[in-house]
Amino acid sequence: MIRPLSLVFLALAGGAMAQDLGPRPIFPEPDMARVELGHLLFYDPVLSGNRGVSCATCHHPDFGTSDGLSLGLGDGGTGLGTARVPDPANLPEQRIPRNAPGLWNLGATEFTRFFHDGRLELDESQPDGIRTPLGRDMTKGFASPLAAQAMFPVLSGDEMAGHYAENDISQSVRQGLLSQPGGAWDRIAARVAAIPAYADRFAEIDPGAPVTFAGIANVIADFIAFEWRADDAPFDRAMAGEERLPPRAQQGMDLFYGPAGCATCHAGWLQTDHRFHAIAMPQIGPGKAARFEPHNRDEGRFRVTGDPADAYAFRTPSLRNVTLTAPYGHDGAYATLDAVIRHHLDPVAALRRYDISQAVLPDLAQADDLRIQHAEADVKAIARASTLRPQSLSEAEIAALVAFLESLEDPARRLGVPSAVPSGLPLFP
Repeated sequence: MIRPLSLVFLALAGGAMAQDLGPRPIFPEPDMARVELGHLLFYDPVLSGNRGVSCATCHHPDFGTSDGLSLGLGDGGTGLGTARVPDPANLPEQRIPRNAPGLWNLGATEFTRFFHDGRLELDESQPDGIRTPLGRDMTKGFASPLAAQAMFPVLSGDEMAGHYAENDISQSVRQGLLSQPGGAWDRIAARVAAIPAYADRFAEIDPGAPVTFAGIANVIADFIAFEWRADDAPFDRAMAGEERLPPRAQQGMDLFYGPAGCATCHAGWLQTDHRFHAIAMPQIGPGKAARFEPHNRDEGRFRVTGDPADAYAFRTPSLRNVTLTAPYGHDGAYATLDAVIRHHLDPVAALRRYDISQAVLPDLAQADDLRIQHAEADVKAIARASTLRPQSLSEAEIAALVAFLESLEDPARRLGVPSAVPSGLPLFP
């Protein structure tokens, strides 16, 4: 049983170290009727404009709840994970500009900021207490930030909506009709409500209420919170005194919480401070520049706050199951843990010598040229923003850190991939 103390004493592998990790993460109690409904909707392509992409296309358990790619392909792609390629009959306009993050432990109440730049977050001054890119136009009824963020990808043409004039959803998106009555979200809700199996399940969990877009998002969030709770790793059992970490992993933990300084940002039980840091991560792909801008750039949190101190800063990811969620970085610039650890040792030097062959990218030459770092001025700006300072680790110490990260692995699977969904659509066309 986990000791109910915030100050946890680690007396493992013959050593002793005190580490204050704070209180254990809190997870909501699942309502299985809602979880099971969200399970089906998460895997159902009916939510996408062309009915060919589901949430699971880019967040699949076989790829650590991500997609195994640096920059993924949503609408306009075929196949799954690292085998996903452009569809010649419906080519994407561009790559998805950021890496698909893993979904581990997002149901924990401490997760209040979402997306790499935190543009959707808990904010009591906003409708439903959630600040989103839609601002005051945000539809009401979302139960949590997790629910709200889960449904923004359906508004992205390259993720789920589809290209202009291809379908009623993409037309609504391109016309700016999103959360308004009769807009894209209402159209998706109507699709779901028209399927008897979904209508019946919604009637069971909320009798007399209509099927709404927020209601769809809420049950998907319930599923994510239940399905990918991962807090029974070797690390957790070691902290509970139930087992010892292997010597190399213990050495890595001592480094992680000690001289390597990893816990400065990767803090707490889930190894994240939930803040934003600039670490000179190389920029590949289209970035978050507007499509009319002639450069590839992603200024991270600055796009949200407008504060120059937030330039090129991105949210600290949790390291739970990090061994399963390669590639790494806001744009998946690094394919291995070893490589991203080495980047942290001297970020500016790593930025300048970055080789794009480290990325995992399907061929999409007709849509972008994958310029690595735009203008030299941008390289200098990213370098100046970095808050990490160079340090040295031996090869053995790097290997020990990787071993510790492996001790955070708990590839929890509960409901798994359904054999079919109520729409009758193929799960992964």
